[in-house]
This record gives sequence, structure tokens and C-alpha cells, in this order.
Amino acid sequence: MSCGGASDQSRRFCVLSWDQVQRLDSILGEAVPIHGRGNFPTLSVQPRQIVQVVRARLEERGVCVKDVRLNGSAASHVLHQDTGLGYKDLDLIFGVSLKDDQAFRLVKDVVLDCIFDFLPAGVSKERISALTLKEAYVQKLVKVCNDTDRWSLISLSNNTGKNVELKFVDSLRRQFEFSVDSFQICLDSLLLFDRCSETPMSESFHPTVVGESVYGDFREAMEHLCQRTIATRSPEEIRGGGLLKYCHLLVRGFRPSSEADMKQMQRYMCSRFFIDFSDIGEQQRKLEAYLQNHFAGMEHKRYECLMTLHQVVNESTVCLMGHERRQTLSLISMLALKVLAEQNAIPTVTNVTCYYQPAPYVQDINFSNYYIAHVQPPQVSPCSNSYQTWLPCS
Repeated sequence: MSCGGASDQSRRFCVLSWDQVQRLDSILGEAVPIHGRGNFPTLSVQPRQIVQVVRARLEERGVCVKDVRLNGSAASHVLHQDTGLGYKDLDLIFGVSLKDDQAFRLVKDVVLDCIFDFLPAGVSKERISALTLKEAYVQKLVKVCNDTDRWSLISLSNNTGKNVELKFVDSLRRQFEFSVDSFQICLDSLLLFDRCSETPMSESFHPTVVGESVYGDFREAMEHLCQRTIATRSPEEIRGGGLLKYCHLLVRGFRPSSEADMKQMQRYMCSRFFIDFSDIGEQQRKLEAYLQNHFAGMEHKRYECLMTLHQVVNESTVCLMGHERRQTLSLISMLALKVLAEQNAIPTVTNVTCYYQPAPYVQDINFSNYYIAHVQPPQVSPCSNSYQTWLPCS
């Protein structure tokens, strides 16, 4: 791997080594299932096929694609195989112009047309509409259009959480949460080699593939990735503050580059999280979705992540009133207990009492100073040992 010189701009880039190019080629060539809902069949498509077909169809419709990049955990895996994070989603970024609503609609229509073409032979296509395909194969559809950000995300369904996420970006102010997920790999040269070369790749004959760290310094970000170091800047710019990803990294064995600086940043993370998810219902939905999407196959880590989150929120939340803070901590404790129940780590219970002190202004003698969390009883074998059936909230 050969990195750029001393200038600020060149420090962002690095040329991939032969081993890294091989890993990239393997990821792009591995068939990924796109699961259909109901009676729709599962599509088995290589990421490189998706990129080539979507790009060609966009250009046919007059949309110029500046470049296509692999982003996120898959890019980190290409650069350093033993990250401790693995990868689930395949994040593919198409650089396009999205100047108006018509451009956003065109991008969505093109992706749905490509899904239509990927349907296997024998499927009756006459009565299948674009809306039907969206309901069958699209898990998430996002459109962001404001003064600083103009982008669209189309996430294709995968029941194991390994979603193919197609992001069409005109402008995006904040493109990373932490330095270890700041990598983007330009795929253009490798895809051009696929189309034009009749000679297979080898160590002495392969395209030059360039990676970039949008964190700003590729070499520094690579050191963080290899040494499992947590580093970021301005977490208040990140939706959700990067709080859940921060706890995720801690559980995976990553450690802050500076404990003192990170304690300060934790306050910003918590503040931004509670700005974006101020309602307790929103917080619960966000936490449950994050656990489902990022711990598939590693359910045993969910409890540890929630307890880490509980500690960070308890130590670093300064923006909430006392009763709001206790309410959030109670929610995290309840979800942690539910996770244990799902793992058969506690005995069968129908009610769990989670104690906390009431707010000072509560004077009503009828006020109940405990919270009853209703938990679905798991199926467990009889056990003679005694366990505590409550968790402290603070």
C-alpha cells in the first residue's frame, strides 16, 4: 500500500496493495442474496453486476456518474482484514447530480428497473409494477435534500442483515462517524479492467486502485484501524452523535486515543443523540433497530453493548432533566434484561421491578416510585438457583 506525499490533499489518498485488490475483487464477485417478500423469489447478484448495470442504466438516461465507491465496514475490511468488526452491509456510493426532485425520482426508477431485469427466468413480469418491486425488494428508501446534504439511499433486502445499500450522493457534509469507518475505495479502475482486459489479474498485472480516508489523513486512520483506536472530531455534527457506534466499538475491543478527550466528546455524543431522538419511543425504536442490524449472529454481545451505553449515558448526559435521564436509563436496563431473557440467561419472569428514586418535585403520596417493565417470558428449563429479578436503574 503506497500513500501520498506530504500535502494536506494527498494525505487523504493511498494506492491499494495487491492483497487488498484481491480482497476487493473477492467482495465484488461474491453473490449476495436479495430476499423478496411474500412469493417473490430471492435474487442472487454479484455487487459488481449491480454497479455495472445501475451505472450503465443511469448513463443511458442522461445521468453522469462521476465515480462509484465502496464505503464503510466493507472498505475497512478490504484495507485491513483483521479489524475485529467484520462487515455486514455493502455500501456503494454513486457520485451523481441531484439538482431537483425529478433527478431523485429518476435514480429510484433506474434501480427498480434494474431489479426487474435481475428477476430470474420463468417469473411472469407482465403484471409487476415498480411499486410492487419496491415493496418486495427494497428494505429502506431515504431522501435527504437540504442546504448542505443532497443524497438518496436505497437499501435492498437481506434477511441476514447483509444489505446492499446504494447511495446516490450529490453533496454530503459529514461522510463518517469515526476514523475507522472513514474509508472509501474507488471502484472505477477495477470495473474498467473487468470490461476491457482479457488477461486475468495478477500481482504483476492489475489495475491501480485508490482508497481515500474522508477523515483527512489516510495513514493516521489506518493506524487507528490496525490498533483498534477510537478517534473522531466534532461528534455533534453526526446524526445521533455517533453514540451507538461508539458503544459498539468499545464492545468490540476498540479504545479511545485519549481518555480525557473522549470523556468530553461523550457529552457531545449524548447531547446530539437526545436532540435527534428526544422521545422515549423514538429512543426504543432506534436502540432495537441498531441491535437487530449490527449484532445479527452476535446476539451475545447485545447485553454488553447496552450496559456500555447505560454507563456512558449515566456518566455523560448533561442535557436532560432528571426524570428524562432516569427514564432513558430505565429503558436501557429493560432492554438489557429482555436480551438476557431471550438468551435464557435469567429465569422465567412476567414482571420485573426496576427501582429508581422519584424526582424531587414529586410530592404526591400516591406516586409510585418503581417501574414495572413487562417482559415476554423466555422458554427456559427449570432451574433451582435463585437470581435477582430486578436491575438498578442508576
